[in-house]
Amino acid sequence: MIVRIMGEGQLTLADGRLGELNKLDDELLAEMENGDGPGFRETLQALLAKVRELGEPLPDETLEPSDLILPSPDATLEEVQELLSDDGLIPGSA
Repeated sequence: MIVRIMGEGQLTLADGRLGELNKLDDELLAEMENGDGPGFRETLQALLAKVRELGEPLPDETLEPSDLILPSPDATLEEVQELLSDDGLIPGSA
């Protein structure tokens, strides 16, 4: 799976690793629903860090269609809400 972090680039991530991201995605969704700005910011940073940890960066000159697009680290709560699906940011969560 190709994951894009907006403003950073793309990484390849094994589909089997999505389960490891679902807990953080569920936390992020709950914090957004509760209007927990500080918690949202902390969890968003943790989610992106986990994607970077588990993923393998693609070369900058490579541009592949992204299977999953995640917000930039400085995205606002409102910007992230626009990216949400019924499952949150990560497919299969919530």
